[in-house]
Amino acid sequence: MAELANLFNLVAPFFGLILLGFAAGRYKKLPEAGLAWMQYFLIYVALPCLFYRLISDKHLSELANWAYIGTTTLSTFCAFALSFAVGWRYTREMPQSVMQAVAGAYSNIGYMGPPLILAALGPEASAPVVLIFVFDSLLLFSLVPFLMALAGVGKKSLAATAGEVVWGVLTHPFNLATMVGVFAAYTQLKLPVAIDQMTLWLSQAAAPCALFLLGVTVALRPMKSMPGEVPALVLIKLVLHPLLVWLLLSAFGGFAAPWIYAAVIMAALPPALNIFVISTQYKVGIERASACILVGTLVSMVTLTGFLWLIRTGRMAADLFP
Repeated sequence: MAELANLFNLVAPFFGLILLGFAAGRYKKLPEAGLAWMQYFLIYVALPCLFYRLISDKHLSELANWAYIGTTTLSTFCAFALSFAVGWRYTREMPQSVMQAVAGAYSNIGYMGPPLILAALGPEASAPVVLIFVFDSLLLFSLVPFLMALAGVGKKSLAATAGEVVWGVLTHPFNLATMVGVFAAYTQLKLPVAIDQMTLWLSQAAAPCALFLLGVTVALRPMKSMPGEVPALVLIKLVLHPLLVWLLLSAFGGFAAPWIYAAVIMAALPPALNIFVISTQYKVGIERASACILVGTLVSMVTLTGFLWLIRTGRMAADLFP
């Protein structure tokens, strides 16, 4: 019972903030345009500070774990391919299938991942959290533009799309913060006290603002109907993806327990809000994206809590093949 109480105290604040945002968005009629500044604050200010602080005090040997990067990225690609197949079975349209693939593979690794995993596993899990975020984002935000260009939605040549992808990767604020963090780790850079305190405050603001924003965004886009493929996509995202990560990391072996558990929890997180952003950008599958986010977030209250319980009680061994 004590462990269940501890687990509830760990998870409840995260979903409580989402619920609070949902209630505010559902019952307080404010214009959606008001979210723009909060989104800007998160993407360009608070979350970059969080990622910088997660990585700046690490040894470079921790960050150059290419076997871990390759295995976790392969797991995400497998979830993407399986979700694409599910989307194709239901829609027979490549653009729609790409959106479904993102829904089944891309977790809420930016908003929920770092604070939840650090609270559950401690600071030794910060390096794998950052690595998974960076390389999962690189994978999906490279695949999506190319596949949409192949489908004729992007209306640009593959060369132009490739240029946009490279520029987007190099200039994304999260990636810039990660690169600065790697430089700080290499040079053992210490920020001035005042700036260090500012980055600390901003990093601490990232999680509550992000979760509240997620709840508001979901509330402003109510689900009108349940697309037939959503249950299968939610199953892939919340159950199969974390199990696949666990299996592959165990099969390759040699990874520390916190790194394996961090990857499992990252994969078990609900679908990211970015799915809606991408579908809006391409004007494809917007209602389906909203349904995946809403249903995935609700179901993850059970599945994510279940994985955390298995990990914290020792019922999920870090290595399947010791």
